Amino acid sequence: MWSYVSAEERVPSDHPLRAIREMANEVLRDLSPVFSKIYSTQGRPSIPPEQLLRALLLQVLYSVRSERLLMEQLNYNMLFRWFVGLSMDDGVWDATTFTKNRERLLEGEIAERFFEGVLGLARKRGLLSDEHFTVDGTLIEAWAGQKSFRPKGSKRTGPPDDPGNPTVDFHGQTRRNETHESTTDGEARLYRKSSGTEAKLCFAGHVLMDNRHGLPVDACVTEATGWCEREAGLEMARRIRSRRATLGGDKGYDTRQFVEGLRHLGITPHVAAKKRFTSVDGRTTRHLGYLVSQRKRKLIEEILGWVKTVGLLRKTRHRGKRRVGWMFRFALAVYNLVRIRNLVLEAA
Repeated sequence: MWSYVSAEERVPSDHPLRAIREMANEVLRDLSPVFSKIYSTQGRPSIPPEQLLRALLLQVLYSVRSERLLMEQLNYNMLFRWFVGLSMDDGVWDATTFTKNRERLLEGEIAERFFEGVLGLARKRGLLSDEHFTVDGTLIEAWAGQKSFRPKGSKRTGPPDDPGNPTVDFHGQTRRNETHESTTDGEARLYRKSSGTEAKLCFAGHVLMDNRHGLPVDACVTEATGWCEREAGLEMARRIRSRRATLGGDKGYDTRQFVEGLRHLGITPHVAAKKRFTSVDGRTTRHLGYLVSQRKRKLIEEILGWVKTVGLLRKTRHRGKRRVGWMFRFALAVYNLVRIRNLVLEAA
C-alpha cells in the first residue's frame, strides 16, 4: 500500500508536540559536538542520540512506563515516529539495545547539558528573573521492596519457600539504615517524611525554582535523610549568581543553620516562619516581597506533582542515585519544555 501523504502533513500544524519538537531540536543541535565524542565511528551503527533523546522525551510526556512499551508505540504510532524522526519504513530498535544506548548518555552527563540547554531557551525568551527563587524536596520511591532490606552482611540460610515472593516476617525487628541495607538498591534509604506515614526505601529529589514563571532552574537527588532538604537547598543556593536574590521555602527550612547559611551567601531567606522558635525575624517578614515569595513558592508543588505523576517518578524504575538523578533532571527539562510552550502561547 502506497501513501502520498507524509507524516509531516498528517500532524496538525497546531499540535502541541510541534513547538516542543522545535525547541528540543534547537537544544540537540547545540549538543551535537558532545554526541560526536560519546559515540564511536567503528562497528555497527548505533541509535542516533538525537532520536534516542526524542524517544525518551516522549516516554516522559506520555507516561510510557517501560522501554518495551515505548518501542511498541514507535512501531505503530505515526505521531511518535514523526516526533522521533523515523520514516514509515524504518525499523524499531530492540528494547534492550535502546536501554544500553541510554547508558552512554548517562556516562556523558547529557541530562545535565540538555537541562541547561532548555534553560537557555527560557533565558532567550525572557522567562527567568535570576533573582527570586524557591526550593523544595520530595521523596522518590526506590525500585526496591521492603523484603530486600536486610542486615548488612547477612546470608541466606536456606532456599526460600517461594522463589518469586518469599515469606519474610519483620515483626519485633528493629531495622535501621545503620545496620540494614537493600540488596536490590544499596543506595536507597529507609525513610518516612512525616509521622503517621509508612517508611519506604527511597531517594530525595530537590528542585530550585525561579519564581517569575515557575520554571525549575536547578535540581539534584540525594539520600533520604532528615536534613537532606536543607543541605541540598544550601548547595543549590551557592550556585545562584545574583547576590540580591531571595530564596523561599516551607517551614521545614526554617532552621537557624539554613537561614544563617543563606545570609552568609548574601541571599535573603524568605522561608515560611514557624509559629514558635522561628529563625526569620521582622527585618524580612515586614517587606512586601516576603508575602509575594510565600504566594509564589506554591508553584513548586505543581512541578513536583507533574514529575511524580506524568514524569514517572512517583516510583522510579532505575537503581542507584546517579541513574535516578539522571531521570529526575531529564524529567524537569521536559517539564520546562511544556511550560515554555504554554507561556509563549499565552503571550502570543
